[in-house]
Amino acid sequence: MNDTARSLPMRDGVAIPQMGLGVMYVPEGTLPALMREAVRLGYRHFDTATVYGNEAEVGEGLRSLDVGRDEVFVTTKLQDGMHGYDNALRAFDASEKLIGSIDLYLIHWPQPAKDLYAESWRALVRLQEEGRVRSIGVANFTPDLIDRIVGETGVSPVINQVELHPRFQQRGTRAYNAANGILTQAWSPLEHGLILKNEAVAEIAARLGRSPAQVVLRWHLQNGLVVIPKAAETRHLADNYAAWDFELSDADMASISSLDRNQSSFDLDPMTYESERGRIES
Repeated sequence: MNDTARSLPMRDGVAIPQMGLGVMYVPEGTLPALMREAVRLGYRHFDTATVYGNEAEVGEGLRSLDVGRDEVFVTTKLQDGMHGYDNALRAFDASEKLIGSIDLYLIHWPQPAKDLYAESWRALVRLQEEGRVRSIGVANFTPDLIDRIVGETGVSPVINQVELHPRFQQRGTRAYNAANGILTQAWSPLEHGLILKNEAVAEIAARLGRSPAQVVLRWHLQNGLVVIPKAAETRHLADNYAAWDFELSDADMASISSLDRNQSSFDLDPMTYESERGRIES
């Protein structure tokens, strides 16, 4: 990456840019141009998934950038309907054909009722061993589920991407991840915009002359989280990325941390949820 100060090291030695752009809900046909503008602003990390239906546009966008491919970090995810060893290998093949090289491949949701997530993980381990993907991780996994895949393969995920924002701070999962050398990545870091209306956040933003989104994203950054806010408009791209340009005081950090309700804002349970059937997607 071209800016190590804005990246975090993962346990496999690969650096991941701490702030990326989530590309779900980007209107069809607009993503390549949005990616070019994001890179111009400083973004070097794009997060997609098979279920988003835009891997081909991500690939198109990557090929159109003014920076080298080795300067950009790309994540995609295994879709729910392709769990299992052979299915996961085929799913990766399809994503690779659309995107090109992939830096980080995640199991999107564990779906423990199917009891195939461990076999899916074995496939990801193979992909990394063969050098087809740089890093492998999980999304929406509980500590117990991670314990199982590590116990069966001896390979730990480098990252666990979970719903995380000031009103759902995932303290237990974050502590487990930190103790086991796993980075925590926040999806829906702005709670789909809901947290931006919070009075405490608004007060801090007004006092600092910052937007509420910048304040919340800065809280994530100072907590050492990898964060992937979504943006479909260039003005939001610039506003979000400006979270790098200031710091929150200890008092402001504590004020935001006090908002925790310790429950999903979208009623999502990793033990039962299947993204392709749900009403919201990470």
